[in-house]
Amino acid sequence: MPSRCHLLNDPPRLPMIFPSVLGCDMTRILDECRSAFDAGVDALHIDIMDGHFVPNLTMGPRIVQLLREHFPDAYLDVHLMLDHPEKFVTPFADAGANNITYHIEPTVGRDKFNEHELLRMIHGCGCQAGICINPHTPPQSIEHLLIEVDLVLVMSVHPGFGGQKFMPEVLDSARWLSQRKPDHVRLQMDGGINPDTTALARDAGVDVIVAGTAFFRSDDRAKMCATLRGE
Repeated sequence: MPSRCHLLNDPPRLPMIFPSVLGCDMTRILDECRSAFDAGVDALHIDIMDGHFVPNLTMGPRIVQLLREHFPDAYLDVHLMLDHPEKFVTPFADAGANNITYHIEPTVGRDKFNEHELLRMIHGCGCQAGICINPHTPPQSIEHLLIEVDLVLVMSVHPGFGGQKFMPEVLDSARWLSQRKPDHVRLQMDGGINPDTTALARDAGVDVIVAGTAFFRSDDRAKMCATLRGE
């Protein structure tokens, strides 16, 4: 099981596979996550939705705390799809998150808790920090943050629900970011990822693959993990 350390900046291999727990059988979440690690994944991706920024509600800090208790050495990648991520940075950090990613769309240019302050807040809590853009948000909107983050997440569906169809137009954003980000910053993609679309993502420079439905509904998760890596 991966170390809690600075996995993003010092990965054991690339691409890394971060299955989204949103795609698992939530009534068996601990068994599902244990199965994911047994299959060879690098970390767990945990989608947090507030019903405002995206039209859905999911998990809170308690789920992250439970995962940390049961998987003390796991890397937990928390994705905040929230209008006010500043309210939840500390609770998720205290619960055991290793990385916290927030969206640029509701935060850019705010007088208080703007994008720079949020990154300082996340790093100040001892976590790595990521910035996310939605499919139609231009990658140029986060260019000024590329030297401050540990991860950039490009959504390849409209966030809010699992099982959506991959939007190939986001590959241009991934290529643009891949050419401009520092080498130690990871490029992640989430949404509609399956054995076919992950090849497109990898070719565009993506080195952290988030797959929910395709991974957790696979009959052979170890094989799916290897396939997503391109092995």
